Amino acid sequence: MASKVRDRALFNLALDSKLRGCDLVCLRASDVCRGTEPLARAKVVQSKTSSPVQFELTEPTRKVIAAWVERKGLRAHDWLFPSRKRKGEHLPTRQYARLVQDWTEAIGLPSSAYATYSLLRTKVTLLYRKTGNLRAIQLLLGHAKIDSTVRYLGVEVEDALAMSEGLEL
Repeated sequence: MASKVRDRALFNLALDSKLRGCDLVCLRASDVCRGTEPLARAKVVQSKTSSPVQFELTEPTRKVIAAWVERKGLRAHDWLFPSRKRKGEHLPTRQYARLVQDWTEAIGLPSSAYATYSLLRTKVTLLYRKTGNLRAIQLLLGHAKIDSTVRYLGVEVEDALAMSEGLEL
């Protein structure tokens, strides 16, 4: 994927943004850039919940987005990931799903075990494992209820016990 700027931009942004595939492919250049300069933070309204979610764009993501915007000559109103086949449209969600499948197979993982949601969950799962802070995860995902975040992460009693056992008072 090193030579595929679009794929790296899509992959990195999927991890950083924690957006659903349908929201990720619908981003405009102006959602993550001011002019040609990628933002450090962005805010997007999710289509499913109509609630805004804010996210950080890490340095590697900003670099690859800048390269992608420059390569494609994207303007503010342009789709960040335009369709290659349908002029004026964005990358279809189904094509994004195929790309995720290709990426997982390319690194030797079973594609049947991973999907677009796998990328969405990656960063927050790692953050939860490191901090155990469900409220922070709830805010990052834009969930209205903590119960949704618990179900989303698949937090089990075993997780809670493991965290409790690791705590020294």
